[in-house]
Amino acid sequence: MMSWRNLAWTALGGMTLLAGIGATWLLLLPAAPASGTAPAISRDETESTLAALKPPKRKRPLIAIVGINDMSETTDYLMPYGILARADIADVLTLSTQPGPVTLYPALKVQPHATIAEFDAAHPDGADYVIVPAMSRDDDATVLHWIRSQAGKGAIVIGVCVGATVVANTGLLDGKRATTHWYSVGDLKKHSTIRYAADRRLVVDQGIATTTGITASMPMALTLIEAIAGRAKAEAVAGVIGLARWDARHRSDAFSFTRPFALTAIANTLAFWKREQLGIALTPDVDEVSLALIADAWSRTYRSRALTFAATAEARTSRSGLRILPDRIAGSWPAEQAVPDSGASPPARALDETLRAIETRYGARTADFVAMQLEYPR
Repeated sequence: MMSWRNLAWTALGGMTLLAGIGATWLLLLPAAPASGTAPAISRDETESTLAALKPPKRKRPLIAIVGINDMSETTDYLMPYGILARADIADVLTLSTQPGPVTLYPALKVQPHATIAEFDAAHPDGADYVIVPAMSRDDDATVLHWIRSQAGKGAIVIGVCVGATVVANTGLLDGKRATTHWYSVGDLKKHSTIRYAADRRLVVDQGIATTTGITASMPMALTLIEAIAGRAKAEAVAGVIGLARWDARHRSDAFSFTRPFALTAIANTLAFWKREQLGIALTPDVDEVSLALIADAWSRTYRSRALTFAATAEARTSRSGLRILPDRIAGSWPAEQAVPDSGASPPARALDETLRAIETRYGARTADFVAMQLEYPR
């Protein structure tokens, strides 16, 4: 029988081996992402993208943003809704696969306008555009069937971020060019006939559009506004949200799994005793785009989670008419654990202010770690 001493030495040897493998893996990771300038987008390519996104059916289009009820990505779901709804150039609805609220990831909970069954009953001819966010499951049979059915009725399907892998699993991307969040490019390439398009924040191919990471839903929404209502309208909305440009320009290799990214994820995960719950007051007419970006960013630090609070359990109606449910029933929140107020700033500026606040609270590496997850060029 093996003695306790031998068992201890065996365990120590195993841990030493694992530590060595881990250290080797970290050393093999790049020390920093690539630097450089994103390649320019030709005017012909921009015009082609806009032409491909023209409304396929109605003069005033119908846009459906669909999510599963358990963990659809926060910004992917809320930002297209908020930007497109305030543009007032289309009817925009948020949908869920089942009755009840949609719990977003990594933060917030909303009451969608309708279920997909209710939408189908009200609009048997389908949507003009279907926006697909990242979801906790990219193989949900109900949502895959519904997306395919909408495409069959002539809708343009837009996969935002890792929503591209959801669209890929419908088969609608087979034989087409596409992009997705940098972390999920490998998953997209598992579909052998999909052609990954690098250095593009937005790709459109035969009625299917895809985007890169989470914050790409901002330029995607503005591009859609331009396709529907023209450049002047898109510029007006861009001014309101604080974005100077929104073309498909992107440098893919500036976003990658680096050694600082891995070390920050490990260090912040292991520092579990320092984890915080940070409060955001949920007020009527809250800007759902800024709220999504702020809550998403703080909840991706691996050091904190953003929670909304309100004095009562009733949903608060956002600036563009979406009902958001508070996470906590509370009249106030400790000042030292309150999220710095950036909600009054235009959304793009609110994100920059949030990243600076994260840097102040947790350090530059954590701010860079969050920006990398959001695929946001700083």
